Amino acid sequence: MGNSHIQIQILGVQGIPIVKEGDDLASMIIEAAEASAIGIKDGDIVVVAQKIVSKAEGRLVELSKISPSPFALRIAELTNRDARLVELVLRESNRAVRMKDGHMIMETRHGFVCANAGVDLSNVSGGDVASLLPEDPDASASKIREGIRRRRGVDVAVIISDTFGRPWRLGHVDFAIGVAGMKPLRDYRGEKDMFGYELKVTTMAVADELAAAAELVMGKSSGIPVVIIRGYEYERGEGTAKELIRPIQQDLFR
Repeated sequence: MGNSHIQIQILGVQGIPIVKEGDDLASMIIEAAEASAIGIKDGDIVVVAQKIVSKAEGRLVELSKISPSPFALRIAELTNRDARLVELVLRESNRAVRMKDGHMIMETRHGFVCANAGVDLSNVSGGDVASLLPEDPDASASKIREGIRRRRGVDVAVIISDTFGRPWRLGHVDFAIGVAGMKPLRDYRGEKDMFGYELKVTTMAVADELAAAAELVMGKSSGIPVVIIRGYEYERGEGTAKELIRPIQQDLFR
């Protein structure tokens, strides 16, 4: 698949209100996109911040209602953390990958490896409520995609994005944790580069690249939880973010 486009637009959708449990995200995205004169077109990629998906799906937990286990209390003491938050992290994890210097790098029940199993206090309510990752981010993306298709008759891709650290580089980057309507990987193996060399190993995580590009517009405090990427020629299909997870058998560092 060639990419004939030389211009890609990254359009922040403003005007989305504070999301509450039970809200219809597809309708909210459509209304805000149309009100801001962006609209939604066939072939667009709609990148949605995980936080509003979790809010709409009721994945918020009041810390005051959490009773830490003895194990959580012990970990909290060692890491100098709120034991209630530690308890939530443990509940959301398959296993601990690394705990050091106050950091808890966990493998979530989805298979993601990230800090605190994705449990987050930011952009929720000031620190007394934690947001958890969606139960099934791929299903969340599919629901939004289908809602847009049903209401506007256009076929889009949807990415649910979240911010993860990276083990070998400083700084955080947004990654795709949910995907619908596109293949998340672009396999160049067998193709030739501009000098005729046949590529042997190159597979690009395009869903992650798109999520990272969208974050440049979203920011962390700008109040733009949805971005529309227009002009990128992606491979359509029934892909999922699960395809981006490296099997542990192929992981050289775990």
